[in-house]
Amino acid sequence: MTSGKTNDLYRLQKKDIHRAALMLADAFQHDPVWNMVFGDTTLAQRAYAFETPVRYGLKYGEVYAPSETLEGVAAWLPGTVADMTFWRILRSGALWSGMKLGAQIMGKMQPVFRPIQIDRRETMRGKSYLYLQIIGVAPDFQGQGFAGKLLRALIEKSAQAGVSLYLETETEANVSMYEHFGFTVVKEIVLPIINLPMWEMTRMIASRPVLS
Repeated sequence: MTSGKTNDLYRLQKKDIHRAALMLADAFQHDPVWNMVFGDTTLAQRAYAFETPVRYGLKYGEVYAPSETLEGVAAWLPGTVADMTFWRILRSGALWSGMKLGAQIMGKMQPVFRPIQIDRRETMRGKSYLYLQIIGVAPDFQGQGFAGKLLRALIEKSAQAGVSLYLETETEANVSMYEHFGFTVVKEIVLPIINLPMWEMTRMIASRPVLS
């Protein structure tokens, strides 16, 4: 499990959306931020939230797993479409997933996560980059190198394209993992309403003009 090439991975298709969303909901079941956002919801209900980045990534970026087993999933996007506008969400089909999640949770998510969107715009202004929208590994496969395999593929992709990388993470353990792969913390913030920390990280290269 040492290759970092995307052609060694499985590229997700539309038929994989629901299975990938369930896997991500399971992967993040103990995540402090998502637990505060979701409250007392079932795994099946939470999966609707994770359908959104999968659908959005399939439309505007790339979504990969180590294999068709979907041991883990990573979705990344060009920075030019990192902001999930209403029309982009609609065109990706992700709006319907949000509606199934429910208006109350959707209404809570927007103010909680808006500060990181603002920070991302400011930090990466004028830079070409790929945004790691989400990465997760199923509990049964954690600790086996699958996250690293996905990250190495992303890093190779960014190197080939000559662009930087940007991500956010909710736990200090993940911060250490990303630092191992060359990422640097640019800001630690406390998310409003839920009052939990989030770390914004970059892996910068020499800047190039913004990709159109």
